[in-house]
Formats: sequence, C-alpha cells, structure tokens
Amino acid sequence: MQVMDAVAVRRWADACVRSLDANRESIDQINVFPVPDGDTGTNLLHTMQSALDALLRSPMSTVGDALSALARGALAGARGNSGVILSQVLRGLAETVQEVSLVTGTSLRKGLHRADELATAAVSKPVAGTVLSVLHAASEAARDCESDELDDVVMAASRAGAVALADTPRQLAVLARAGVVDAGGRGLVVLLDTLAAVITGQNVETPIDAPLLPRTPESLTTERESGSSEFEYEVMYLLDGTSEEAVAELRATLNGLGDCVSVVGDGVSLWTVHVHCNDIGAAVESGVRAGRPHRITVARFADQIAAQASRFVRDRAIVVVVSGAVDLFRAEGATVFDLASSSATPTDLVSAIVSTRARHVAVLPGDPDLREALDEAVAYAQAAGQDVVVVPTFSPVQALAALAVHDSSRRAGDDVVAMAEAAAATRRGELSIAADEALTWVGRCQPGDLLGMLDGEVVLIEPGPVAPESLMDLSCRLVDRMLAGGGELVTVILGADAPEGLADVLEDHVRVTHPEVEVTAYPGGQPDTVIFVGVE
Repeated sequence: MQVMDAVAVRRWADACVRSLDANRESIDQINVFPVPDGDTGTNLLHTMQSALDALLRSPMSTVGDALSALARGALAGARGNSGVILSQVLRGLAETVQEVSLVTGTSLRKGLHRADELATAAVSKPVAGTVLSVLHAASEAARDCESDELDDVVMAASRAGAVALADTPRQLAVLARAGVVDAGGRGLVVLLDTLAAVITGQNVETPIDAPLLPRTPESLTTERESGSSEFEYEVMYLLDGTSEEAVAELRATLNGLGDCVSVVGDGVSLWTVHVHCNDIGAAVESGVRAGRPHRITVARFADQIAAQASRFVRDRAIVVVVSGAVDLFRAEGATVFDLASSSATPTDLVSAIVSTRARHVAVLPGDPDLREALDEAVAYAQAAGQDVVVVPTFSPVQALAALAVHDSSRRAGDDVVAMAEAAAATRRGELSIAADEALTWVGRCQPGDLLGMLDGEVVLIEPGPVAPESLMDLSCRLVDRMLAGGGELVTVILGADAPEGLADVLEDHVRVTHPEVEVTAYPGGQPDTVIFVGVE
C-alpha cells in the first residue's frame, strides 16, 4: 500500500500486539539495562495491548483519530521506561497526521522525526546504545530516503533500525559484557518490521548482525548501569488536571528525590510519571500538588533481586573450555565450550557459565592462554550471583583427570580441591606443528617443525615436514620422557592430524617399555594439536 488509513493503523496495532507476544520472552531474556529485571518485552506488550484496547473502544473516522487513540491508550497503560517511550513514539506519529486524511511516505517521515524528539525529551538522561539510538537511526534513514513512496520510507527506517540495534553493544558496555543487544531497541525493531510488513504485504524481519545468545531471563543479571543503587523503589502514576508549569515543577521536584525521571504527556491532558526513589510518599505527594495522580504503582528493586535466586535450576555444574574432544567431555556430564568453533571472548565465556543455570560452577580450562578472558568472565558471573571457581588445568588431559574425580555428592569446596589435586598430579604433554620461527630451550624451531612439549616447555623438535613414521617415533619418545618420573596411567587425546594407527603404536610401545602402565586413547579431533598426552 502507498497510504495508510485508519483501518490499516488498526491492522498494524493488532499485528504489533501479536508480534510482541511472539517475541516477548526473547526480549525479556536480553533485558540488562537500565535494570536487569527481565521485563522489557512484557512491558512493551502490556503497553501496546493497552493502546490497542483504547483504539478498539474509539471511533476511527480518520487516521489521526486512530493514532491518537493508540497514543492515549499507550500512555495510560505504559509500563516501565520502555512503555513510556513507546507511548511517545505513537504520540509523535499521531501529532503529524492530524491535518491529513492518510499516512503517506512524507507524513511517516515527519512522524518518525517527531517521535524521535518526544522520546528523547521523555528521558531525563538519554544514553547511547538504547532504544533512543535505534529510533534516531530509523528517523534519520526515513528523512534521508530519496523516495517519497510509503513502502520505501518504511523499509529504510526498518533496515536502519536493525543496523543501529546491532551497534548497541558497541555503544553500551553492559550490553557488550552480556553479549546482547538493547532489549528496548529490539522491541522497537519488532514494531518497525511489523509496520513494514503491513505496508508491503510481505513478511519483513530485518536481519540483525548482533549476538542474541540463548539465555534465560533469570541468568541475565548485572550491576546497575543507569540510576543510583541508593534508590530502592520505582514509582509510576498517571497525572491529569495539571498544567505545563506544574509539570515542570514536578519534574524538578522528582529530580531532587531520585533519578531515572520521566514525566511525559499525550499533548492534551494526560501525563505519565516515572521515578526511582526511596521516599515513595514524597514522590506521590509531589504529584498531588501538581494535579490528580491515579493508577499509582510501586515496585521494590530488592524484590526483583531476591527473585533472581530462583534462576538456579541445579546446584552444581562443570564447564570445560577445550579445543576439540567435545563428545568426550559431554559424555562425562560437562558443559563444553569448544575453542575450535567459538572465540574465547569474555562475553562468550560468561554466556557458557550462566547458561548452566547452576548455583556453583567449576570451570576447567584446557589452555593456559585463557586466563585473562576467564578472569573477566568469572568476575562478571560472580557479580551476577553465581559461585564460580576456575580449577587450575592447562590442558585437556588435566581437565579430563579433574573431571574423573568430580563427585557432586561432596561439598562444592571439597570437590574443587579434589579436582585441583587430580589436575596437579597429571603431567601434560603434547605434539603440535610450529606456526612460527622461535627460540626454545632445545634450540630454534622453524614453521612446520614438529614440537614435543612437556608442561608447557618444548623438549623435542623434529624438522618438518614430518612423515607419519617420524611422528609416531616422536610420540613414543615424548611418552618415555614423561614416564621417566614415574606414572601409572597414560591418557592420549588424538587430534585431527594424528596418523592412523598412532594409538596402537603407543599402546604397543608402552606395553614393552613400561608394562606396569595402562594406556587409554580417545579421539579428540582437535585441529591444532596432533596429540595431547597426560601421565598420572
């Protein structure tokens, strides 16, 4: 369609409710800003449902009447900051079509610009990387669209909103740490996509190039990024019977009582008030002085925080961070973070930890280079309320040894000690191909040389390229070197480049040279290391 009438507005409002209902849970799951209470999707749905209810109760003679009814209903039923902003978006669209009979590309462009102005004004301290950034980008794209056709304008706005949403983690640190995009912005993109679908008659779901990690709303907790932790309550109410001067005085009073203040209206007679504060009575009394407050709601943040305790569905979990050998560790009941297929960023690691939904998590890293990223991820998970401990393991074989003694019936602290002791009692070795020229304890190596390493140090070098026979010989020499200090069990994890029959060669060699030692070999498939060897 090239124009929208009142009937099309109603279709859009109904489709928005259905789209928000379908996306409510996923939006709640990524809600970490400004307070990680997991309710942005729910608040948007409730607000839009209130807007639709108001529209259905009102006559729809013109498109302006329809959008005005939506705006009034959204304002009256606004929940949370996201609901307040949504009401201002609808108000902006309504204000620009009062003098026209149909919504065209030009009027939509003006409506989004006015919505951008009103939504920004509704927030006392606008922050980049939120729904305001997404709305601004959509408004700018609509303004700059070369075509005046309605479908072209709405598609430009929808695409720009998705691009801006993908950029929110780079603008707001709390989103980057959690590995999510802004929840309010995600909701706005849903509404823009729905509008585009109504106008074009096609299913529009703009691709979002940003992490939307599968996480539960309970596991997404973080320190508050906006608003002081000194304020314990969220107070909201509707206000009428007031004036612009009284509203200005109210806004100043609320800013003195708390933060996250927004006082916004429908442009006629109704206002919605939002503040984080400690003195509930003073916040309400200031509304009484300004006009007639009603539909007063109060939420206590501590209650939301206490509810986080229910996010744990089990007491204990093990997270193993290794390259390859995924099936081996999963068979032992561990959650596996595969370095061969995922980058070990703090964001990715914390996602793996919190996704266990376990109260106590022991992390077994299989690579000594993970320490810095793990420290950051663990600190974040601990701040979110999980008990997380990193067991000192520096190789998959040490992680396997630690996992072998794991006993969930023990106290968590005792279990961690037992795993740490098992890992410390396991000598670690490996064969890998040198990627660069380097000076080692046993001489200089060149790219392509085969390196035998023991406890992190190069002890053997075989000039490359290495024939399978030489590789098997070096494997036997490495095992002999490791068994020189004693041992009862040799564990081998075979990489993707391990020659066929290597496990049999090692078993035969150890049976002859160390008949008292048992050898166990597993297929690991790791891409960078020919074999990992552990001696216990």
